Amino acid sequence: MPRRTKIVATIGPASQSPAVVRELLEAGMDVARLGLAHGPIEDSIERIRSLREISRDLGRPVGILVDLPGPKVRTAPFGDEGTRLEVGSVLRLAEAAPGDRSSAYHVAVELAGAVDQLMPGDRVALGDGGVSLAVEERVADGVMARVLSGGVVRGRPGVALPADRVALRSPTDADLEMLDQITGCGVDAVAVSFVQSADDVAAVRLAVGGHGPMVIAKIETAQAVDDLEDIVHVSDGVMVARGDLGVRLPLEDVPHIQKRIIRTGVAYGKPVITATQMLESMITAPTPTRAEVTDVANAVFDGTSAVMLSAETAIGVNPVAAVEAMSRITRRAEQEFDYEEWGARMGREQIVGLQHAPMTVRITSAITAASTA
Repeated sequence: MPRRTKIVATIGPASQSPAVVRELLEAGMDVARLGLAHGPIEDSIERIRSLREISRDLGRPVGILVDLPGPKVRTAPFGDEGTRLEVGSVLRLAEAAPGDRSSAYHVAVELAGAVDQLMPGDRVALGDGGVSLAVEERVADGVMARVLSGGVVRGRPGVALPADRVALRSPTDADLEMLDQITGCGVDAVAVSFVQSADDVAAVRLAVGGHGPMVIAKIETAQAVDDLEDIVHVSDGVMVARGDLGVRLPLEDVPHIQKRIIRTGVAYGKPVITATQMLESMITAPTPTRAEVTDVANAVFDGTSAVMLSAETAIGVNPVAAVEAMSRITRRAEQEFDYEEWGARMGREQIVGLQHAPMTVRITSAITAASTA
């Protein structure tokens, strides 16, 4: 029986060679995700061509999802080998200069004027929030910050700044320029980063055109959670971007928000991708943890359309093993999925959950619920 839950695998340094891509497809990758924030756009276009060629050779279709960078603030490079930031150490946050590098003592932020907005007491997170800093004082060329929770940072991690002080909008001009170059290359979907309202999704849809790729809204800000129904209504699908959600909202809220996003996507008949840290331990380990296996299975039980691997396949020690593990977990979970019960209550869930939906949607939901009663 075909697997219902699709597997999205991020292509990166560990998985970009044709040989590994071929193995990923054979292991069960359904959608290849390309992050446009890393490297020149020409590299991504070449990878799309290579993916299509390998897919044709194997006779196995693959979807291609490109992820727009959005207004995400990043640091200047730390280096792929990684830099450890120790708890209690003090470092300087400053605006990045051309050719700047970040280190354990100096973190260069690649957004003009952002550091100037920081004040003592502000919290700043790096990457998926595992490393957090507290601003202690302003200095002539930036701010000094103390490491509250440490860890290893690699490459150009994202920087989460206080949202009430550093306002960012999506899509950016750079996003729209990338869309002009990438949409003609045969991509199937475009993920919009840091969506805050339905208008952000509408702007990308206008840019790709009526016959362009699917537009996937990444739910990773408090504003997007507040405007969830309107965003889902205008999108072709949504992504539960748990990494940035966990940075911007209390961690204990993330599981409940995830369930709400999946429930709303199902009610609207829109695909939902559950993403970030699903098999995180497999970046370095040969097998996932029991908690990760349970996390993936629970997403399947909730009705997610797809589960996504990020660093596990982009920089992990064995990207193919991560896809194989994800495939086994989702297949086993689907054996316990009660499709009849799930389908029978879907119409009633739509009526309960979509009080503010357009009248046409509510009428359709009522008819569906009546037919399954």
